[in-house]
Amino acid sequence: MFGVDPGASRRKKTWWAVLLSLRTGLAFLCGTLVAALIAYWLSGWDIPKQNDKQKEYDASQAPFTVSVRPEKGDPRQEWVMVLDRELTAAETRKLTSSTDGPTAFSYLKALGGHPLEYPAMLEHAPEQYLKRMSHDGTELSDTFKMSVLSTRASAVVIDDWKVTDVLCRPSTAKTVVAHPPQGEAVYQGIRLHVPPWVGEPVLTDDTEGQGEPYFDTHYIEVGGGQSSGGLRVEAIAPRGQSCEWGIKVHYVDAYQREHWIQLKDGKGKPLRIRTESVPLHPRQKWFFGSIPWTPCHLKPKDIACEPL
Repeated sequence: MFGVDPGASRRKKTWWAVLLSLRTGLAFLCGTLVAALIAYWLSGWDIPKQNDKQKEYDASQAPFTVSVRPEKGDPRQEWVMVLDRELTAAETRKLTSSTDGPTAFSYLKALGGHPLEYPAMLEHAPEQYLKRMSHDGTELSDTFKMSVLSTRASAVVIDDWKVTDVLCRPSTAKTVVAHPPQGEAVYQGIRLHVPPWVGEPVLTDDTEGQGEPYFDTHYIEVGGGQSSGGLRVEAIAPRGQSCEWGIKVHYVDAYQREHWIQLKDGKGKPLRIRTESVPLHPRQKWFFGSIPWTPCHLKPKDIACEPL
């Protein structure tokens, strides 16, 4: 055995073997500890680089994605339905056989109807805005919900938007069915006309600031642990028109960058939003609700046949 006289006693050889094993073990432990300390020390130096790489990766990700889906409408509330064709005699009989709003709503949707809504009442809006609303008469909104999603680790703030590329054509709808309101309603969200009036979109909530420019006091924040945000949007097309339009939004991120970007759909093409209104001269026009079913295309002077 190394370091031991071959003639030494068996006991001495055993002790020497134990000491040799301890020395080897201690050397291994010290070597491991030193290596761990060096790795820890080096990793400490590398943390800023890792943070920089993480920030660089985060900044390279899309700031957010946007999806738009039409409001389904609430059949229990007031609504207007437009269809691109006339109702047949059989469909008319089935429709007018019930005075239940939700039943009529569901039936017209099944026939391909497109729901419009009576927009929120803005009784607390600025006087100038109220005067313009009154001058424009009864308005109907084609309401949608806009959802904003972000996977970024840092916050992204949308603080302004612009309506772009408005294209309007005469409405092709041929039938209008209206279940008019019996009172006033307020909905959380924003409103704009197409093309927008000055200062739009405006806040529709029943709070301080109703009817004021939304992005003067509000913003949409996503990322940084807040994965999603969104808005309910009341879009109002010119009477008798069907419009398509896009949106540009202005955003600011945590890396002190700000941009105007055109919103795109899931296929990477510029997002186009369709906004309908009622036709100026529909071939069929029905009113019902607190009044019996009234065919205004046959009785245009009936007291129930208010203009839309």
